[in-house]
Amino acid sequence: MLDTSRRSGWDETHEIFREAVRRFFEKELVPNMERFDEMGNSDRAFWKKSGDMGLLCPTVPEQYGGPGLDFRYNAIVAEELAYCGSPIGFALQSDINADYILEYGTEDQKMAYLPGMVSGDIISGIAMTEPSGGSDLKNLRTSARKDGDHFIVNGSKTYISNGQNADMFIVAVRTGGAGARGVSLLIIDADMPGFARGKNLNKIGQSSADTSELFFHDMRVPCSAILGEEGRGFAYLMSQLSQERLSIAISSQASAQRAFDEAVAFTKERNAFEQSVFDFQNTRFTLADLSTKLQVGWAHLDWAVSRHIAGDLSATEASATKLWHTEFQWNVADKALQLHGGAGYMNEYMIARLWKDSRVSRIYGGTSEIMMELIGRSI
Repeated sequence: MLDTSRRSGWDETHEIFREAVRRFFEKELVPNMERFDEMGNSDRAFWKKSGDMGLLCPTVPEQYGGPGLDFRYNAIVAEELAYCGSPIGFALQSDINADYILEYGTEDQKMAYLPGMVSGDIISGIAMTEPSGGSDLKNLRTSARKDGDHFIVNGSKTYISNGQNADMFIVAVRTGGAGARGVSLLIIDADMPGFARGKNLNKIGQSSADTSELFFHDMRVPCSAILGEEGRGFAYLMSQLSQERLSIAISSQASAQRAFDEAVAFTKERNAFEQSVFDFQNTRFTLADLSTKLQVGWAHLDWAVSRHIAGDLSATEASATKLWHTEFQWNVADKALQLHGGAGYMNEYMIARLWKDSRVSRIYGGTSEIMMELIGRSI
């Protein structure tokens, strides 16, 4: 269980909500995690129950069906989900897509999608990455050619989270010429003619998080489906990345804490050479080092969340937050697995799940190398 008793920036109301989230996950998520892994997906009933519990899109205002809470409630859900060891894509829905629609959507778009996203009746995805390139969004190739009051969309996307479950996608397309100014965002419903999903992609980790290819073939999308202004899509994507990167850092820190806790419990229980593995100096020194860095990590994370809520977290600070916490997550998971010995390589142990799932954190939302490039530019 995450110890939040000495953290800063949280009040009693947040802790009451956290306890409710924790109890819900213990009842509805943890017993189903193995089944979700085997499915390669999570079932819609779980999303609906989560919506009924108020776990989806906490920041959505009341007029659109949400509770209108602050981002710390999103963080609580993300932390508890990650501490359980589950990669289900709530953060994509709550921390990313809901904000795109709130910030740039028309009133009709907000009313059409946000209430369902809050309730869990609508699952959403965002489609940026293409087979020809990942972070290079300025050069995306999926085209949207205007034809009267419609766009004709052609192209493909890959590595799309929530790709199998999603009812709608925010899709980055090229509506104009080359470069960033030709990029726009469209809201595309998955039941529209011309849309197709590929298979659920087989990943190294995060087995229960559905990830797909998407295909668009002569798909007629109403011009009213454009999100914000035509040609402003790249700017919108850049402006929302800070919260996405902070969200990834939050999950990474909670996952790192779970990996550490698993290592402590295992080494105290397992004996070698007539003493517990924990009693070896190497074990205690390794855990002492990780414990110290976890303390620093939680303090930094609370600082970043507080700055974000105040509107003061810069893009560079968000990039640095993602860089540090995702690299730290991998370091903790790897050392914790090592302390498990051969058991750590067995999928029946939680540490194996945490280790496999942690690897992608340094890739999605912008690779560590991209984060360092962005940070370097600001120096």
